[in-house]
Amino acid sequence: MTDLKQTPSLLETSLPIISDRIDYPKWFGGSASSMAVIVSHPLDLSTTFAPFKIVLLTIIVKVRMQMSGGGRQGTAKTAIRIVQSEGLSGLYGGLSAGLMRQLTYGSVRIGLYESVKDLCNENNVQLSPPLLAIVAASTGFVGAIFGTPSDIANIRMQNDRSLPVATRRNYSHVLDAWIQMKRQEGWGAFTQGIWPNCARCALMTSSQLASYDVFKGVLMRMSGSEGEHSALHLSASLLASLVATTLCSPMDVIKTQLMGCPFQRSTFSVIRELTAAEGVRWIFRGWMPSFVRLGPQTMATLVLLEQHKRMYRAIKGVISEPCSN
Repeated sequence: MTDLKQTPSLLETSLPIISDRIDYPKWFGGSASSMAVIVSHPLDLSTTFAPFKIVLLTIIVKVRMQMSGGGRQGTAKTAIRIVQSEGLSGLYGGLSAGLMRQLTYGSVRIGLYESVKDLCNENNVQLSPPLLAIVAASTGFVGAIFGTPSDIANIRMQNDRSLPVATRRNYSHVLDAWIQMKRQEGWGAFTQGIWPNCARCALMTSSQLASYDVFKGVLMRMSGSEGEHSALHLSASLLASLVATTLCSPMDVIKTQLMGCPFQRSTFSVIRELTAAEGVRWIFRGWMPSFVRLGPQTMATLVLLEQHKRMYRAIKGVISEPCSN
């Protein structure tokens, strides 16, 4: 009797060891992440309901829903209220801080992740999906430490116009935010909510980068494809963004609450207050705008990262590289 060849399960899948791996520049992660932010924050918009404006609006909506009672009103009502009260200029809060966050957090987490994969490859260590997730989570945790000051400025700038006029901070850009934070609140303001942020970023990096690598390998095996292409990158990144949005939603709400608050609060006090007010529904407060924002941004980041690598290979005269880049 002929033995049936079994397809390995997702947990049994591991990245292949590659003998001639290309050493890509470590700044590619920050560059791709920053370009993705620009995609989400377009400065030249031709029509009122352009798709990019909708993506941009969801960034502000997510923060407002996670900061206030907007989570109980729903995505549509929160979005309408923002546009009615603030106009289209309300969509632009936090652009400079968002870019700075990706230049720090994005560069560190993706650069470290690729470096660890290269190191494992050089030492003939196969990375299974669970181990890949641990590696990604660790690099995301470290990256968040570098990105937290920008993240705090970003959240405050996005939420500023929802506050009473007397309590608004009116930061003009990320450097102005840092100067005012130091002057008015001291150095402690730069670490507000850092540990929930690190936990969220660990989950985010694990669910984005590790799941992207796993999904990419699975889709290649399912389709029988031997090479990489844009459709593969888009499909894998979309699946990764679904996983990332869902897993990170609770920590995202907590992080936003802590960083946007003008006074120090503990993680447990935030959880207690949210649970008392809404039950467990707060866990997914702002999930839809989070996904509408994170989906395109994740896809843009990962696809742009692949394009960085493709251009680098072309410059180096390398035709292709095996799929686990």
